[in-house]
Amino acid sequence: MPLMQTLIGTGRRRWITLAAAAVLALCAVYLFWLDHEPDPFDPLVRAEARAERAGHDVVTGYVTTSALIDVMDTLLNKRGGYLNNDLMPPWIVLDNMPSWEIGVIYQARDLARTLRNDFSRSQTQSAEDRALAIADPQFSFDYGSWWLPSTEGEYREGIEQLEDYLDRLGSPDGEARFYDRADNLREYLALVEKRLGNMGQQLSASVGDRRRNTDLSGDAAARPSSDLGREVRVKTPWLRIDNVFYEARGTTWALIHFLKALDHDFAAVLRDKNAEASLDQIIRELEASQRPVRSPVILNGGGFGMFANHSLVMANYIARANAAVIDLRRLLEQG
Repeated sequence: MPLMQTLIGTGRRRWITLAAAAVLALCAVYLFWLDHEPDPFDPLVRAEARAERAGHDVVTGYVTTSALIDVMDTLLNKRGGYLNNDLMPPWIVLDNMPSWEIGVIYQARDLARTLRNDFSRSQTQSAEDRALAIADPQFSFDYGSWWLPSTEGEYREGIEQLEDYLDRLGSPDGEARFYDRADNLREYLALVEKRLGNMGQQLSASVGDRRRNTDLSGDAAARPSSDLGREVRVKTPWLRIDNVFYEARGTTWALIHFLKALDHDFAAVLRDKNAEASLDQIIRELEASQRPVRSPVILNGGGFGMFANHSLVMANYIARANAAVIDLRRLLEQG
């Protein structure tokens, strides 16, 4: 009897071990399935299909607004849904896609704010659109809130307000407006320039560096709130390197769609400034940053070391795109 009990106990433990291993394997496969960046789409094709369904005209601004709606809809309804506020296992162990989502959210916030403050207003004294005045703060809601109200619910409210604006924009008797002026586009590109500059700095700091402090360059009378010294040490923490990388991937993914939409809506302005090629080059640089990552992990090798440094590669594409954004802004400033 003791021998039989021992055999039964051993067999039971073996089955428990196998069952636990199978559960862990299934969780790993599921997490790998969730860790998938959405495919890009054509904003113009989506906008034309939406306009046909609604009986709208694809007027100026229609493609840009439609692109913002589609990007936010993709964020919420991609494979696995919205992940940033999932606090239960196994979703809590994911960090790549939540970081990707943050990059998309920041770009959506910038475009929503520009729609509210610039694109939809003829001048600084004009009234803001009622729907955009709601959509803007909705997209600025905490991206990690999971309970009353949830992030998804707030973002969906923002999407509904954008759809209201789009419906009035595309209707012949609608009162919504979109102004494709060069100064409006410059205002948006100024935000893009700052976002890309920030991402490029964080990516480049993956290897660590000492840099001269240039914070007050250009103004001899300026004084800092705190003295950081003539040199500053910049380095992205080791545990945040992959997060910054995937945030940059989300940033460029969203920006590609927005710039393609703006390329259509601001076609007359770009043609007048002979700037079509400049915007096209920005889009190409950003598209290069979306090439598939062949490595199972984000490597942080030295700049000229034996191993790759994915952050520096991404920083290269972003820096080139940012330089092209600066050039495009200068072109738009010229008469």
